[in-house]
Amino acid sequence: MELPGAVASALPAAVAAETTEPSLQTQAQPGAASSSPMSQHLYILTGASRGLGLAMARELLQPGNQLLCLSRKTQDELQQQAEAAEVVLEQWSQDLSLAGEAAIRLESWLTALPRQPLESVTLINNAGMIPHIGPLDALPVNDLAQAIRVGIEAPMQLTAAFLRGTADWPIARKVLNISSGLGRKPLAAQAAYCAVKAGMDHFTRCVALEQVLLPHGARICALAPGVVDTDMQVQMRSADEFPDRERFAQLKAEGKLTSPEDAARRILAYLARPDFGDQPIADVRD
Repeated sequence: MELPGAVASALPAAVAAETTEPSLQTQAQPGAASSSPMSQHLYILTGASRGLGLAMARELLQPGNQLLCLSRKTQDELQQQAEAAEVVLEQWSQDLSLAGEAAIRLESWLTALPRQPLESVTLINNAGMIPHIGPLDALPVNDLAQAIRVGIEAPMQLTAAFLRGTADWPIARKVLNISSGLGRKPLAAQAAYCAVKAGMDHFTRCVALEQVLLPHGARICALAPGVVDTDMQVQMRSADEFPDRERFAQLKAEGKLTSPEDAARRILAYLARPDFGDQPIADVRD
């Protein structure tokens, strides 16, 4: 990706310098003639390096899609899959705890895109982290700070950047925030994670109220994905200070966890529904 000079100079040197090829800068362009009629949907996905995010990235690498991933590290297997499917993929190695930096980078990238038809552009805020599982007063200071920065500050900053950067795009704009049932039901030893997801739900409600007032507002939804068999589940089943440890272990033993692959398909099917965003808070099982 090559940023225009004025844009690049506004970014930290490390941010402006980092590129990954092939670049969406010359591919995903809202608004004029195109030589690639299959390129119709642009997706921006955070937390795509493992678990549910990686599964969603794999599902999105389909003809007609273009994908930008923001993750702690890039994935060679995604690049290989994209090349095999002839899908344009760009990956940024981005520390989302530096939320302001990530937001500046995304808005500049969106603003600098040339013009070409797209049917939709979608931001999927999936990245999150679970700090040490235990009582709030047992959490290391840095763990708590990181969980809040990645889990709620980054989605808010990226959503704001996305809305600004696509404000004049005459196409469908969507924001999908991956929430959790734990944002709607409290659990002991999970104060940070529960609070972050509850905050995600409520900021989604607020943004939905703002966007509905606009003539071409974005559709936004905080979607709970169900109980997914990810690293988070492994941590909860092995945490000595987690009072609900046995209940979560039983869910695993009884085969009641959804695989990341199945969850990804259900989430993306929900995203594609014509009524997406009618309800700002939803569950994929609805």
